[in-house]
Amino acid sequence: LYFSAHWCPPCKGYTPKLAEQYKAVAAAGKSFEVIFVSSDRDEASFKEYFGEMPWLALPYAARKTKAALSKKYKVNGIPTLILLDGATGELLNKDGRSAVMEIADFPWRPPTLWDCLGEEVLGHDGDVEVADLRKEGGVLGLYFSAHWCPPCKGYTPKLAEQYKAVAAAGKSFEVIFVSSDRDEASFKEYFGEMPWLALPYAARKTKAALSKKYKVNGIPTLILLDGATGELLNKDGRSAVMEIADFPWRPPTLWDCLGEEVLGHDGDVEVADLRKEGGVLGLYFSAHW
Repeated sequence: LYFSAHWCPPCKGYTPKLAEQYKAVAAAGKSFEVIFVSSDRDEASFKEYFGEMPWLALPYAARKTKAALSKKYKVNGIPTLILLDGATGELLNKDGRSAVMEIADFPWRPPTLWDCLGEEVLGHDGDVEVADLRKEGGVLGLYFSAHWCPPCKGYTPKLAEQYKAVAAAGKSFEVIFVSSDRDEASFKEYFGEMPWLALPYAARKTKAALSKKYKVNGIPTLILLDGATGELLNKDGRSAVMEIADFPWRPPTLWDCLGEEVLGHDGDVEVADLRKEGGVLGLYFSAHW
């Protein structure tokens, strides 16, 4: 879904590049179709702009459909290219704009955790195989931090203490330090204070890919992942890991939050009785004032 407009200079610059790539993907025997979703100000502009494109378009008059698609995929700016599975409609990649520039990466799914990490990470006694970190029932943490960051320097000793306590409790918990240090010497000094593993400092592209994948906008950040599948468990690992009893630190479900009973007008109602196949449960946040 290509969200774009005739009046938008970045769109006008990107559209010829996308058209070139669209034809190249077809020439490579790949199935790739595009639908132009217009933000043009009038139908004449839409028609002129669509005339420059080799793909399909949502009718300009379908403004409600355009608004629904923008809302569904949280499109906040243009140009935006949303990539979807051609059979299921499943979201493949919200950053299609850059992804499609590499035909070899078709169908342009974002890399998994394991794709990003590669084959090895650093241990204090040598390289460690990433495959050896994949453990059923385990938790893998990505610790985004830096030597120059005061909050990081304050948090790292607390995390190290908890890391050892979790191991002593018989839980499988490994951490990989992902450095935002300004040079390798600072990285090495800081890593020397840590009891866990690290992404090699030279792997700057991997660091960038992980930061992008997990939307890391500040440090310290601790991302918690399922040790077997790489599934995201908790983006707020920084506070979550302070409670060993809550291992593996998944955020509470709705049912965890609600507890066992809620109030009815004629007495308490069991939450278990609200769980109905095909039903809908609404949480109404409101106040008298």
